Amino acid sequence: QVQLVESGGGLVQAGDSLSLSCAVSGRTFTTGWFRQAPGKEREFVATITWSGARTYADSVKGRFTISRDNGKKSVYLQMNSLKPEDTAVYYCAASTSIGLFTTTAGYPFWGQGTQVTVSS
Repeated sequence: QVQLVESGGGLVQAGDSLSLSCAVSGRTFTTGWFRQAPGKEREFVATITWSGARTYADSVKGRFTISRDNGKKSVYLQMNSLKPEDTAVYYCAASTSIGLFTTTAGYPFWGQGTQVTVSS
């Protein structure tokens, strides 16, 4: 059974950095980050495969970095130069398939989410 637990959210100021972690139990091959702001749909942020291939949403490219430590069974999202529009609940998602999936449909397994708030 796959379980995902996010950590690392918090309140920061615009321009600050924050790092999110996702602890993964169970065998998965692709792990992604999504976010959902109040009143908006859940949107893709970044994803990474077991082998390290990755892709990002245009809105975070150059500011966010996704990485994984297969030994620690963890996936990370380093967020730099944060903006108020990055404020959202961030979710870790996983799939037992290999692919750079950018929609929620690609991920059967989800964490509970962690709040990131960026003040201006």
